[in-house]
Amino acid sequence: MSVSAKDVKALRDRTGAGMMDCKKALVETNGDIEAAIDLLRSRGEAKAAKRAEKSANEGTIGSYLHHGGRIAVLVEINCETDFVANTDEFQGLARDLAMHVAASNPVAVSDKDIAEEVVERERQVYLEQVKNEGKPEHIAEKIVEGKLRKYFEESTLIKQPFVKNPDITIEELITQVSAKTGEKIEVARFVRYEVGGGD
Repeated sequence: MSVSAKDVKALRDRTGAGMMDCKKALVETNGDIEAAIDLLRSRGEAKAAKRAEKSANEGTIGSYLHHGGRIAVLVEINCETDFVANTDEFQGLARDLAMHVAASNPVAVSDKDIAEEVVERERQVYLEQVKNEGKPEHIAEKIVEGKLRKYFEESTLIKQPFVKNPDITIEELITQVSAKTGEKIEVARFVRYEVGGGD
């Protein structure tokens, strides 16, 4: 089937994918833009996954100062080349991540970055809660694991819903930008300062 240039442009604007990729996706999905977006995303994520073993040694530091100067955030994100580090997409991602950290206050980048003793303390708290509810032991462990998963989703940057678009997680946002730029992108670290916040 033939697809219109207008549809190709609309798909490109929404996904950032190349013109030929957009055209192919529209042909494969019989002109269904939403299906084409899903198709491009799945391919982009597959490409990003293939790049996972590459090293990300370039990057930038995104910053965000909350109105009134009461909260400040610095986020280091890395990519493979300085070319991508200087693109609008990458710089925009850095700003968005810094703003997200200011709003959502995650405790770590991912669950691997949370100290084992913190995880263990959470586990013990959940175990006590479940015991107090009188749940049988064989069910208790499953409930505790579920609560821990929820804790990681709420507390780690990459698992949190993106504040500007809660339909996607930060991890999915990074994958989208990675698919557009064709490079591996990862968050190295962040720091969040809050007036009167201690530390």
